[in-house]
Amino acid sequence: MTVIDVTEATFEQEVVERSRTTPVVVDFWAEWCGPCRTLGPILEKAAAAREGDVVLAKIDTDSNQQIAAAFQIQGIPAVKAFKDGQVVSEFVGVQPPPAVERFFDALVPSEADHLVETGDEASLRRALELQPGRADASVALGGLLHRRGETDAALEILDAVPRSFAAEGLASRIRLEREDPALETAFKALDDGETQQGLDLLLEALPDADGRKDDIRRVVVAVLDELGVEHPLSRDVRRRLAAALY
Repeated sequence: MTVIDVTEATFEQEVVERSRTTPVVVDFWAEWCGPCRTLGPILEKAAAAREGDVVLAKIDTDSNQQIAAAFQIQGIPAVKAFKDGQVVSEFVGVQPPPAVERFFDALVPSEADHLVETGDEASLRRALELQPGRADASVALGGLLHRRGETDAALEILDAVPRSFAAEGLASRIRLEREDPALETAFKALDDGETQQGLDLLLEALPDADGRKDDIRRVVVAVLDELGVEHPLSRDVRRRLAAALY
């Protein structure tokens, strides 16, 4: 179902709740509005091209004035895109087809997004063909190759990623595994979900790490980035990391 008609009675369920699983583009229009009749087919064509990935909902502002007032519709056609129950983008007035296509493209997963979600090696490689240097695909593929023992291939992929803590961390781990077997216990702890133990062992290794300090730092920073700033470990580990380095 690409296009649906909604009313004030169905708006919550058909737009707000539906948008939690599938993006919904809402076309606020009226029968008397000439520009609305121009924009309508453009919106419908864009929605049809993304069947299953986005829904177009049309609401007559004359018959549903409370909803129009709630969303402060002052001119039509007005178009609002909903994701996760919230308005995430919008425009007013007739837009050319390329602009409408870009509006829809920003809402739906790209081919590369789908490939990364699939997650097998062929899909990840294809995602990187479409978007070279894409961080999530590179880290996933690099991790797969690392686990398979193809570390040179993993490093080649990871080193091509710009500004990614995860990619830098995994690349540094691979280098450290080659240069410092004593860190194996720390990496095993991280792999086993014993995050605090793994981080403690990495921090303890820093004073004697000589030329490997920067790689250890990158591994620790990557773990902290994955944990998030609100995680109980984050503040203490960042403080200890700074003290050990500086």
